[in-house]
Amino acid sequence: MINDVNKLNPMIREAERFLRNFHEENGLPLDEYEERMQQVITLIRETGTYTHTFEELKYGARIAWRNNSRCIGRLFWDSLEVIDERAAETEQSIADALLRHIAYATNEGRIRSTLTVFAPELSDRSNIRIWNHQLIRYAGYQTAEGIVGDPASIAFTEQCLQLGWRGQGTKYDVLPLVVQLNGREPKWFPIPEAYIKEVELVHPDCEAFNQLQLKWYAVPILADLVLDIGGIRYNAAPFNGWYMGTEIGSRNMADIDRFNELPAIADVFGLDRTTNTSLWKDRAILELNTAIIHSYKRNGVSIVDHHTAAEQFMRFMKREQDQERSVNARWSWLIPPMSPAATPIWNQSDLEECPVKPDFSAQQCPYETRKG
Repeated sequence: MINDVNKLNPMIREAERFLRNFHEENGLPLDEYEERMQQVITLIRETGTYTHTFEELKYGARIAWRNNSRCIGRLFWDSLEVIDERAAETEQSIADALLRHIAYATNEGRIRSTLTVFAPELSDRSNIRIWNHQLIRYAGYQTAEGIVGDPASIAFTEQCLQLGWRGQGTKYDVLPLVVQLNGREPKWFPIPEAYIKEVELVHPDCEAFNQLQLKWYAVPILADLVLDIGGIRYNAAPFNGWYMGTEIGSRNMADIDRFNELPAIADVFGLDRTTNTSLWKDRAILELNTAIIHSYKRNGVSIVDHHTAAEQFMRFMKREQDQERSVNARWSWLIPPMSPAATPIWNQSDLEECPVKPDFSAQQCPYETRKG
């Protein structure tokens, strides 16, 4: 149906591949696909782009999750909730939509996998950029006494300070939302406390652990990835699932270049930090992860342990194989950062990663070249 001249247009090629899959997977008639494809070809030739219907958008977002090679939680890809905010035209309306995403996804702790999509890159409102890596994240301050808060947030925190935001300088200051339109000066918006659900970490067996006064936020909402669907790039499309415990307990709070809490936890449990042979790091990580799983469940906040997540991924793989679909996977990202050899994914080292669309992909940080 699509002649060779049309196939020379990269967007038409991408659209044709996506729309064919959309119609085939949803069992839609061939004549509907052909009619839709002719509409899309005409639009691309006349305007340089086309617009997804909401059903196409929802399908594309779900398939992007299904395709994402780094995600262990893809068993639930077809339950993704998609919110269409493509009509948002101002920084304020975008920020309001981001707050609605936070509230809807948090759901008082019963977290809903959610994606909010804004106008694509090739629209009149091109280059909508959300500067946050995650919509909710803690600030990081470089002080004379050392780093306060999250070292991974230092550069973004400095940008927020230049824009006029002021935190309280604590370990757990929640950063504002920062939105930029068409290369203009970005604007920042505070996240009201009512939108931020946090979990205070307590240990089920160690009262002294609780005196460390550790906490973490409930929902990881990635905000800096491109959602690529059928030749259309949505560079503002925040997306969330829920936490796997080790993301917090074996990386965010444990890494030396993040919150680096293991020494304090080891001291609470009386572990010998003078020698590696005591395995104090391993034991501290176990206690921290125990506290995280316990605390999230105690507070009614969705979370999954790494063993259950690995089993769920194996079920996802089986379902995909039953549908005769290959599984796009980066093994090094799928094995959990704690006890990976004790999970079934460990033996799947022949998994392969390949370019596939729809998908989520990285984009250049919008403030890398910004002058302060």
